[in-house]
Amino acid sequence: LSTVIDISNLFQKDVKALGLPASRRKRYKITRLENDKSFIETIKSYPKNIEARHVKTYASGAPPSNSSTGTISIEINNSMILLPEEPMKRRYYDERVGWFARGQVDYGLEDQESKTVRYLDRWRLEVKDEDIDKFKRGELVEPKKQIIYYIDRATPKKWRKYIKQGIEDWQIAFEEAGFKNAIIAKDPPSIEENPEWTPEDVRYSVVRYLASPIPNANGPHVSDPRSGEILESDINWYHNVMSLLQGWFFVQTAAINPEAQRVGFKDEVMGELIKFVSSHEVGHTLGLPHNMGSSSAYKVEQLRDPKFTKDYGTAPSIMDYARFNYVAQPGDTGVALMPNIGIYDKYAIKWGYRPILDAMTANDEKKTLDQWILQHADDPMYRFGQYQGIDPSAQTEDLGDNAITASIYGIKNLKRIVPNLIKWTSKDGETYGDLSEMYGHVVSQFNRYMGHVTTNIGGVYKYSKTTDQAGDVFTNVEKSHQKNCLNFINENLDDERISVYKEMKYGYRHYHITVLIKHEINSAINKSMYNSYNQLSITLDNRNKCIVVSSSENEETITIENEETLNKWSDIFEEYLSKNLEDNVKNMIHNVMSKMSDKDLYREYQMKKIFKK
Repeated sequence: LSTVIDISNLFQKDVKALGLPASRRKRYKITRLENDKSFIETIKSYPKNIEARHVKTYASGAPPSNSSTGTISIEINNSMILLPEEPMKRRYYDERVGWFARGQVDYGLEDQESKTVRYLDRWRLEVKDEDIDKFKRGELVEPKKQIIYYIDRATPKKWRKYIKQGIEDWQIAFEEAGFKNAIIAKDPPSIEENPEWTPEDVRYSVVRYLASPIPNANGPHVSDPRSGEILESDINWYHNVMSLLQGWFFVQTAAINPEAQRVGFKDEVMGELIKFVSSHEVGHTLGLPHNMGSSSAYKVEQLRDPKFTKDYGTAPSIMDYARFNYVAQPGDTGVALMPNIGIYDKYAIKWGYRPILDAMTANDEKKTLDQWILQHADDPMYRFGQYQGIDPSAQTEDLGDNAITASIYGIKNLKRIVPNLIKWTSKDGETYGDLSEMYGHVVSQFNRYMGHVTTNIGGVYKYSKTTDQAGDVFTNVEKSHQKNCLNFINENLDDERISVYKEMKYGYRHYHITVLIKHEINSAINKSMYNSYNQLSITLDNRNKCIVVSSSENEETITIENEETLNKWSDIFEEYLSKNLEDNVKNMIHNVMSKMSDKDLYREYQMKKIFKK
């Protein structure tokens, strides 16, 4: 006997929970659903889930495109997932350990107010009945059900082993929780072996390969709202994340790493970078959020120590945005350049996953969980630091415990990279597209260094504590350090940022100088660095025999009257290119300016500031 339920209206009508979110309805001024332009595209059924894909068209007063139609059409996929018959035992959240968690308002507590209880999103890892005694003796045991990730069939073959390594690198963390082989990676069955296999089936967690120009990767998951049990996860790996990795690794390590001194890395190098991203995203699907406070646990000088970085990586957590070791300097042979599964990651996995067999309820676990935290309460390697925007010890893209020292090292490396940019990015028969992209990465990296330091000015540290722990939760950055940071900004955001380069156009030499003139240091501290500069460009055009001087608002051309003068100017530019000395370039700017006629360019306020400088 079977029952058929007509659910057509659930997808054909405007059911708010399954349609366009309220925020989008407001933004696009949605008034109603256009029933005649809405339809169900596909409905697929699997043993534990139903996937419905449907198109909805709404009447819109402000559609994002094709405004003449007065409508907006979107394709939506809704999933219905069968929950386990027996909910997993919860484990309650504690902000001192970073974890993705969900909340539920509990009106059944004895408190005289309603309270939201929060509990972890985590996989159900349980000890087999026959292994309980082994587990209690401290032996590693395999869980009743392993965490299995399949590699998308569409994934290029040469990258599959690196993605698998990134997944299985987490085994060492689960060993801290008492499990061996807790997480494994597999190839999916072939179409011949199982034509019904699909990533849409909730029984399979898959690392999805997406042929897309988006430079990103992410690791979402689906969990049981009653218990937090993670039921399924699909990691999305966009093809162009490789472009992002290449830019970061180039600008952060090329000064000391020959393998990064090119555009288009060897497969082995890119493979290791993909493994790093794979591990990071898997960490999210295990329940771990970003731990931006991790990297501040290490002293900056330790990041130049080959033995230290070999033992501990570049940060205690791969869940930080610590990226690559921009602190390391030429001569630091053997130093590690990227993070791995670190001390904090192992600790967090133990705290979230190790079964507490004597505890019958989630409340019974609290005492033990609290003890595990207090064992490492004063050790910065075990600290979780959430990005707040005002805490300089929990920033993105930074390394070490002192932003000034780390940024000084980073800037030294940028100065080593910039003179080699053309050589390291040029390919015969190709344009300067790679040069432009990598130069952009250099500018962005310099921006980051300035930002890391400026966050200390007015910064406040946050250290999560419970009421029984000593010390303050919020602490101001030391005044002397704030002053040092301001001095650093003043010294490094000087009046001129100068670049000089040469190119060939139509068989003629062209020389270019670009100077960024700073308006006010305060705007840089407020992080509007691009708005705080005016750009001055000087170009010697050998084809048209002229010098072009331009700012963001003005341009003037100085005609060179004879070949002899043109050659003299070319010699001057060549001299500055070979010496690459800023003082000489400043003198050259003065010489060019002195030859300009007194026109509107002189009357512009910002240009007068330039002449004065």
